Amino acid sequence: MRLGALEASGRRMLCAIGNERGRVIEKQEFPTGLPEQNIADIVGFFQGKRIDALGIGSFGPLNLDPKSKDYGSLTTTPKPGWENFPLRRTLWEALDVPVGIDTDVDAAALAEVELGAGKNVDTLVYYNISNGIGGGVMVTGRLHHGLVHPEMGHMLLRPDPRDPEPKGFCPYHDGCLEGLAGKTAIEKRWGIPLEDLPADHVGWDIEADYLAQMCVNTIVMLSPERIVLGGPVMRQLSLFDRIRKLTTEKLNGYVAHKDVTGGMKGYIVPPALGENAVLTGALLLAFDALKNQ
Repeated sequence: MRLGALEASGRRMLCAIGNERGRVIEKQEFPTGLPEQNIADIVGFFQGKRIDALGIGSFGPLNLDPKSKDYGSLTTTPKPGWENFPLRRTLWEALDVPVGIDTDVDAAALAEVELGAGKNVDTLVYYNISNGIGGGVMVTGRLHHGLVHPEMGHMLLRPDPRDPEPKGFCPYHDGCLEGLAGKTAIEKRWGIPLEDLPADHVGWDIEADYLAQMCVNTIVMLSPERIVLGGPVMRQLSLFDRIRKLTTEKLNGYVAHKDVTGGMKGYIVPPALGENAVLTGALLLAFDALKNQ
């Protein structure tokens, strides 16, 4: 079985050939630009590769209602040229294979449950802490969409009193998670690239506080069996212990379960699949599309 995978982000279009076990045998990436050029690049990569199905893990927002005529389309994205673009339909028509699609973070959540850090659980939340912040949710073994799909990066937080920019940098909401804790927000707040922020800088303490609030909100709302934190901000590995400690303190003993009260080392974890989580999830979405055609 040969499956195609597309990881569509604001930075790149990563195309791959692999199988339902997450093994990748070939891949190529293209910088994200306008749809006309990117679709030509993507179709050019997959044509002649004899794929049985294609899976897409994409930036959003997306229309994920299978009953909608616009199923699989981008909606209100700020990325130039991509607003209301019919991504799934365009690639389905061009390649003539079953196409599965979901958000990039949902794809990552699916991959971590099936093949990664959540193999022994069926309720998991995956966060990608990048320029923006997105959350993917697996509930009792199924990806959760609801009305549209979760936009967990826009939950509202209490500003840290040490934060010189307590309203954050989101154009939609004051004090939301993405506007306070995303990579772009960190760099705007301190005026330097993320990788140049010293390990002992107060900015990391503020970041840990915001991500701990995110984890507390997630625990009390969704009660997941595991929380996975990925993305470039989490390459600062010292954040994990700080987040676990602060999450425990903020819960204040309210959630009385050993996985939460025992230090959280096995509860708030990095992705086992690393930077391959979305691409692996896209392969699994392709496999599901093939099974359900």
